[in-house]
Amino acid sequence: MSDKNIIQNQIDLAKDNNQNAFSFLLNMFWDDVYNFQLKRTKNEIEAEDITIESFAKAFKKINTYNNKYVFKTWLITISKNLHIDKLRKDRNKIDINEFTDKISIKENSPSPEDKLINEQKLNSLKLKINKLKPHYREVIELKCFNELSYKEISKKLNQPVNNIKVKVLRAKKMLFELIKKEND
Repeated sequence: MSDKNIIQNQIDLAKDNNQNAFSFLLNMFWDDVYNFQLKRTKNEIEAEDITIESFAKAFKKINTYNNKYVFKTWLITISKNLHIDKLRKDRNKIDINEFTDKISIKENSPSPEDKLINEQKLNSLKLKINKLKPHYREVIELKCFNELSYKEISKKLNQPVNNIKVKVLRAKKMLFELIKKEND
């Protein structure tokens, strides 16, 4: 079986929600997408974040993939578009920040009400995280609350980095679904 046929077979399995196929595709194309973003962003963390988002979006929309096109090209296009969107958002944030600085709207510390609201949001998020399966809960807590890198989590849990990336990606997706379900 040729590489092209193997990849197409994995794509078909992924369309049937086969988790091993998702892992295969992530491992197969991670470096391509990551290196593409690293050249664009010149920042490892940003490149990694956009790459994760790219795979999350691609896997969510895997059923829209048309096999007339090269899968790697499809992934890179998704990644490129996400980066462009991020640049637009960042540009708008900068403009807003410059505007607020000019009119001297600065707050050195949050009000007691803001602190309470943030605390409630954090508690709500922790409750949702506790609903995740233990292995997803563990990686999301290490990534988000302990702010460990994928390499650090990989060493701590004695698992390959790509497995950690997939688990974090899945955990974020499940967490997003829990939040979305609650808000609907």
